[in-house]
Amino acid sequence: MGKPIIKGDTIKIPSDPEFLSDVDIFLEGTLRGFGAEESVVADIAISVSELVNNAMLHGNQSANDKVVTVSISRGNESVTVTISDEGCGFDPASVPDPLADENLLEEVGRGLFIVKSLMDKVDINPTEKGTTIAITKAI
Repeated sequence: MGKPIIKGDTIKIPSDPEFLSDVDIFLEGTLRGFGAEESVVADIAISVSELVNNAMLHGNQSANDKVVTVSISRGNESVTVTISDEGCGFDPASVPDPLADENLLEEVGRGLFIVKSLMDKVDINPTEKGTTIAITKAI
């Protein structure tokens, strides 16, 4: 896969940070189409950007032959965005607490911490064939 593929409410991108802007454009346009307030758009965009970057680097190990898939769906009063990679999964409990004294100057764990603080719900489903994270925010 050499470029993003958009089908309906889903975008698939290669594991290359060059394509993060394609996800932002797709996501923000969809959210504004749903009538989401700009603060909600910003919170979701920050969270998705962090999770897509993690999926590329940590999940897919920046492998060019692996993709990251982002899907968005709207409920009655919320939006759910699902991010999936093709890595070997991870144990969410093993991510260090960025607020622990020994980790304050480290960069690990901050992304998930930020996502959890911005979203109303975060579901992490790691498997041997990849990790899927679903984030939900009220609109």
